[in-house]
Amino acid sequence: MPKRIIYWFRNDLRLHDNEGFLKAIQDADEVIPMYVFDTRQFEQIDPLGIPKTGTFRAKFLLESVQNLRDNLRKKGANLVIRMGKPEVVISEFARDLDVTAIYTAKEATQEETDVETSLSKKLKVDNIDFEVFWGSTLYHPRDLPFWVSRLPTVFTDFRKAVEGQSVIRPIVHEPVALRIPEGLEFGKMPEIYELILFSQLPEIDQRAALAFKGGETEALHRLHHYLWETGLIKSYKETRNGLLGADYSSKFSPWLALGCLSPRQIYEEIKKDEAKNGANESTYWLIFELIWRDYFRFVALRYGTRLFKTSGIQYNLELRWNHRRELFDKWVNGQTGVPFIDANMRELKRTGFMSNRGRQNVASFLAKDLMVDWTWGAAYFESQLIDYDVCSNWGNWNYVAGVGNDPRENRYFNILTQANKYDSKGAYVKTWLPELAAVPAESVHKVWTLTPEAQSQYNVQLGEKYPLPIVETNKWLRK
Repeated sequence: MPKRIIYWFRNDLRLHDNEGFLKAIQDADEVIPMYVFDTRQFEQIDPLGIPKTGTFRAKFLLESVQNLRDNLRKKGANLVIRMGKPEVVISEFARDLDVTAIYTAKEATQEETDVETSLSKKLKVDNIDFEVFWGSTLYHPRDLPFWVSRLPTVFTDFRKAVEGQSVIRPIVHEPVALRIPEGLEFGKMPEIYELILFSQLPEIDQRAALAFKGGETEALHRLHHYLWETGLIKSYKETRNGLLGADYSSKFSPWLALGCLSPRQIYEEIKKDEAKNGANESTYWLIFELIWRDYFRFVALRYGTRLFKTSGIQYNLELRWNHRRELFDKWVNGQTGVPFIDANMRELKRTGFMSNRGRQNVASFLAKDLMVDWTWGAAYFESQLIDYDVCSNWGNWNYVAGVGNDPRENRYFNILTQANKYDSKGAYVKTWLPELAAVPAESVHKVWTLTPEAQSQYNVQLGEKYPLPIVETNKWLRK
């Protein structure tokens, strides 16, 4: 009987730099690549009544899994696809096929690790081995200069330590070919309505920053475009806070989130670029952002479920949050009466994406100005963002809400100052709020100051065509 290993793909939907998958091929006579759409990930979030995975995320996921299947077919293999609870589906499948072991990528947060634990227990009954591999970060946890339990509480201390004392492991090569058992029932790709009840594929908004498409193939194309075709990497630090267009930032995050793109692959390509064209602040700064991403993953490992509680990883019980659904809904729908907030929220709702600058501002507005429970905002981002990454999303929300890794006691974003700095001509706001198209740049971010005569002149009636602010705005003017 040949030695068979199932490789369970999770958030590592790629063939390049995939240590666990390569190890399975090396250790087995036959490998069965498998992906299970976990139906729990598409259920509604209580009490918000929104799907845990929304349509934009689901579309990107479906494209990514399909691309993985296509790339496996090119190597003479295929991808087994199922729906259900992975711990049940995989254990039964493994038993029926006399599988020796299951290999998979290690995750960091409780929902995912609970599935790992449950599957491991089920496999032990049939004497099937279960092995996990870490491959989601630049730095491997075993190479950190401290135990994860002693992770520095401030990012700068973490960054200096790993840059000075740790080494980034080289990427592993992509498998050339693999052998799979004959007669497998591979299963069909689900339709989006099978994942999310009553849903359909979202239409592409022509204003979207980029027409994101899931999968390793698109990820590697984007990497090549950003570094080698355009040289945009050389100006990353100067442009990364942009709001409009495809190339103000790398846009790697959706593919990183599902593991269609390895962070170490990005690192190695940047190092090749630096060797050929020279290094600058921008080439370093993209690596710097990847280190931030690492940090949030290790924060999740250290603090566990505290990451998801309103008190945050600081266990701050003094902050009080309200649960005013009408305020939250106005925030979600871009109806707060604050143009910079509304433009960003409407972009998110219509495209599943928002700039990093926008995310910081809308999160601060919800948590610090509205004092709405920040976990609601994090949950909405989880549903909506195509680049949703559990560790980065919840870590950043902890940070902005003031219950996470922030050396400053009360970080606060003056929304008007931010809007004037990053959208000085109002082009972004006018793109997503066409009802404000005629308002002059000097007034568009504080449209609430327009006189009745000016409102008539610019065809914007506050309270009718565009809402009045739901917060007191003079504080921003005073500051």
